Amino acid sequence: MTKFTDLALDPRVLQAISEAGYESPTPIQAQAIPHALEGKDVLGIAQTGTGKTASFTLPMITLLGKGRARARMPRSLVLAPTRELAAQVAENFDVYAKHTKLTKALLIGGVSFGEQDKLIDRGVDVLIATPGRLLDHFERGKLLLTGVQIMVVDEADRMLDMGFIPDIERIFQLTPFTRQTLFFSATMAPEIERITNTFLHAPARVEVARQATTSENITQKLIEITPTRKDMAAKQKRELLRAIIEAEGDACSNAIIFCNRKTEVDIVAKSLKAHGFNAAPIHGDLDQSQRMRTLDGFRDGSLRFLIASDVAARGLDVPAVSHVFNFDVPSHAEDYVHRIGRTGRAGRKGTAYTIATPADEKYLSAIESLVKAALPRAEAPEGFALSAGDRPEREPRPEREERAPKSRSRSRGGRGRARDENRDETRAADAPAVTEVAVAEPAAAAVEPVAAPAPVSAPVSVPVSAPAPAPAAREPRPERRDERRDDRRGGRREREDDTPVIGMGDHVPDFLMRDFRLKPAAETDSAK
Repeated sequence: MTKFTDLALDPRVLQAISEAGYESPTPIQAQAIPHALEGKDVLGIAQTGTGKTASFTLPMITLLGKGRARARMPRSLVLAPTRELAAQVAENFDVYAKHTKLTKALLIGGVSFGEQDKLIDRGVDVLIATPGRLLDHFERGKLLLTGVQIMVVDEADRMLDMGFIPDIERIFQLTPFTRQTLFFSATMAPEIERITNTFLHAPARVEVARQATTSENITQKLIEITPTRKDMAAKQKRELLRAIIEAEGDACSNAIIFCNRKTEVDIVAKSLKAHGFNAAPIHGDLDQSQRMRTLDGFRDGSLRFLIASDVAARGLDVPAVSHVFNFDVPSHAEDYVHRIGRTGRAGRKGTAYTIATPADEKYLSAIESLVKAALPRAEAPEGFALSAGDRPEREPRPEREERAPKSRSRSRGGRGRARDENRDETRAADAPAVTEVAVAEPAAAAVEPVAAPAPVSAPVSVPVSAPAPAPAAREPRPERRDERRDDRRGGRREREDDTPVIGMGDHVPDFLMRDFRLKPAAETDSAK
């Protein structure tokens, strides 16, 4: 059996490995480290949990043992898809490089730019970063990538899922052509293969397991339930989850529970805490400090259940995870392999449960097609039953049919029809009275024809602003709209003296009642 002492690593690195308690490398480490130490590009394909991080960390520390870092020009670069995975790589570097003088910087979101700029300005040998934050520093002029000697891309398939491939291509173009590239992925999608063909030079391909296979150390179980109602599916899945945890008992020392959505992560965490379980959520919307505290608590055992989105599915190394629960069946088949790979690590045994409903059938088919095996079915824990609070939908009551016409009248169209019907009834009741008043003859009689005045020799004084003559009688218009308007005013048309007034309503200004007709001169002289 190959040992680390047979891999030509730096003695200081071997000392750190021995102090960490490791003697023999994993298959991916045994095959990738010699190629990396020779300066070749490496394309590593292996399932999660096989020790890919040490496959590039150990040779990188050995190769960087000679040389000195310059300000703002890191000597090596490690790209990780998530903050947690980048932080984990940094922890591995601290463990294996503790007897060397190599320096590192961690560039991730959620941390002040100022602190990271100080580290870069002093010069670092190893720069560990997420693609977005790395490009932020570069665009601000705080970082130069022309001195990169070794470039590592970890969890490349996760980079593809998160949309980082354009950033990765740009970063490749910013680094020197003579760099050494170590490229690691659990699966080999066509887009990943295109990048390797473009930016890697005659890479040594290391594949220790068939792509997208699950570890033999993991016992997989699929439990299917049919919810009584579609809107009760999430609640009943939470009940089943608690029943499984209680049935496992002490065997479930800790577990990661995966959900597809961040909102579901919070709901499941609150539900477990409400039922007395020690649980906490972790997802991308939480502050980085809170995420790190939650992970630290899960690693040291103070937290039993970690409810996570897929941000924690890739690369997190917590060796002693006894169980993994897929509360939601992953929509991407590759995520199933990465999720359950959080247990059964470093030769340990693990158990992975998946809870499914009839709506998850297409996702289950995709997973079984990917892993080329049927997921083992299991029964729900003994004594488990769906909650009794779920009652079937009620039969329609007779009263609803009687209230149906009333409910229709409440609609906008119903109100309009009701108003029109009431208005038509009112008009029909008032029609006789309105017909008698709305005759043109009385209106014409209200104004006598004006006789022509006699000729006069002297001019007659007339006011400067002569008011308009009395309004003449209006002819009834044939339009139906005016008839309706006159009908509505017909009840108020007559005054107390039975004198009809045309067009002015109940009140008529006094000046309209005055007579401004010119009088004969004889009457004017007698008045004087």
